[in-house]
Amino acid sequence: MDTDPPHLLARARRLAASATPARRRILGITGPPGAGKSTLAAHLVARLAGQAALVPMDGFHLAGSELRRLGRTHRKGAPDTFDPDGYAALLARLHSPAPDTVVYAPAFDRRIEEPVAGSIAVPPHLPLVITEGNYLLVDEAPWARARALLDEVWYVDLDGTERVRRLVGRHERFGRPRADAERFVHASDEANARLVAATRDRADLVVTFAPGAAPRPDGP
Repeated sequence: MDTDPPHLLARARRLAASATPARRRILGITGPPGAGKSTLAAHLVARLAGQAALVPMDGFHLAGSELRRLGRTHRKGAPDTFDPDGYAALLARLHSPAPDTVVYAPAFDRRIEEPVAGSIAVPPHLPLVITEGNYLLVDEAPWARARALLDEVWYVDLDGTERVRRLVGRHERFGRPRADAERFVHASDEANARLVAATRDRADLVVTFAPGAAPRPDGP
């Protein structure tokens, strides 16, 4: 189903409220590159005011040196340029928090285009983790392990023309010349987008944003 952003915060709050000390809830937000996943996830975490942490899947990018060794640099962002088993192992730790134990998660630093270990601290008392990434609904191993640990997965959809425009702009902001940014988007990002689009029907909720619109969940 499709829904409007004002309904999303209440749904996330209900999910957080269903957590127990032994079982934290994890909300996944997925969708094709450039659809607005990270923006929506950040809005929700900010509005939930101390009840949630954001743990992006992008922290599990393989390092640039490993991508060069594997010959996959030109496809950075494809499923086989991540560590899905490491991601699933982290989700398992987050789902069953150990008392008095902070879990540290990696982040992805776009300024250097590298994952950075131990960047995100998740204290044990938080009832909700929001994670976002492209491949949360892929039902093939090893990605299926991660899906099994997510209590809900929302799919973010956006008009393709607007999505491509945003992607090109993002690559430019982080240093790619425009022609190079356009080539990368059409050769790599859009191939990944087609794979992600095939997972849309597996989502618990589909969130559709109009072109040019920013996700704005309800305030508290």
